[in-house]
Amino acid sequence: MSSPVLEAIQKRRSIREYTDHPVESDLLREIIRAGTWAPSGLNNQPWRFVIITDQQTRHRLAAQTHYGHIVKAAPALIAVYLDQAAIYNEVKDHQAAGACIENMLLATEALGLGAVWLGQILQNKQEVNDILGLADDYDLMAVLAIGHPAHHDQHSQRKPLADVILKEI
Repeated sequence: MSSPVLEAIQKRRSIREYTDHPVESDLLREIIRAGTWAPSGLNNQPWRFVIITDQQTRHRLAAQTHYGHIVKAAPALIAVYLDQAAIYNEVKDHQAAGACIENMLLATEALGLGAVWLGQILQNKQEVNDILGLADDYDLMAVLAIGHPAHHDQHSQRKPLADVILKEI
């Protein structure tokens, strides 16, 4: 079975090294648009985004994670948030945020860009909100580092289905 969607899912890799070429604003907006098409409970669409291309801000954010070198090297970042006022079920809304982020990662692949989902920065959510000038009403879910890939030599493997399917009934 083959389709462009299945191919993108299997081809997508976490890209951590980028060229110096900036990412166009319309592409960043297209990535966010893809995220907003993720499913959410009651279609509440609780996600919110901050686009970060300013070098000084990226360098300040880099100090908030062990992966600062990636944050500094990426020409663009998108911070993904949940709006606490829009949440109706914490588990479902966190799952929706994950679906939103995956849509965004697949969109970067489809647009010929590369991205990596940064989660370790969540240990410093408050500092990130302070840097971005956001109230505590917004709960940081991830930061995506985005750019034009410096290379395409990433490899990955997955466990065989027999190792992950518990049973068929």
